[in-house]
Amino acid sequence: MRSQSHEQRRKDSIETTFRILLLGDSALTIEFGNEIDQKINARAIAFAETIVRQRWNGIHDIVPTYRSVTVHFDPLQWDSATLAKRLKTLPRREPGRAELHGILHEIPVLYGGEWGPDLEEIATFAGLQPAEAIALHASIYYRVYMLGFSPGFPYLGLVPERLAIPRRATPRTKVPAGSVGIADRQTGIYPTATPGGWQLIGRTPVAMYRKTRSNPCLLKPGDSVRFKPIAQDEFDHLSREGRHDND
Repeated sequence: MRSQSHEQRRKDSIETTFRILLLGDSALTIEFGNEIDQKINARAIAFAETIVRQRWNGIHDIVPTYRSVTVHFDPLQWDSATLAKRLKTLPRREPGRAELHGILHEIPVLYGGEWGPDLEEIATFAGLQPAEAIALHASIYYRVYMLGFSPGFPYLGLVPERLAIPRRATPRTKVPAGSVGIADRQTGIYPTATPGGWQLIGRTPVAMYRKTRSNPCLLKPGDSVRFKPIAQDEFDHLSREGRHDND
């Protein structure tokens, strides 16, 4: 028996990780795997973009997540079985290098103090000095796995395991816009002032979400982020330039 070609094995691999689940009567979720993985996430994002390009009437929203895509539809225009069949006919492919890394964003962050009130606790948890915890958090590139929670909130990963501190037992009633937090292996940036339970390590003067921009969200799924530690004077300068939005 002839062995499968590389292309056939690749295609079979994509097929076996594709599962469609019904969510009530107006949404479907397409799963691509069961773990947080860059390639799985890239497949989900690429497939979401494929669905968008179809411009099907009656599709309200297409939301890529860590490992899946959720499609919200009008049940008066679609039944779930028909939509599932249509989704199965769409092409699926392995993303290229550019899709695995996306656009790189350097995000300046003022760590510690009133801007990162949990830095000391994070450093103690990691067995590090605060400066070492800052250096470790800013030492790697993070992938934007998804947006959620509030408009423009990026779920970034993976945080170095040593810094993977759990969420706060009691969430704060208000976290300032621009706050950079850690929750287990995730790090994220609060785009607006909201309640939140992530451990706060610093704050950025860059607006993650601004209604007046053509694309309100600065980051998109699939992009890469590198944090850059900055001092108070640079933070103040960037804030005065209007790059921080507290609305």
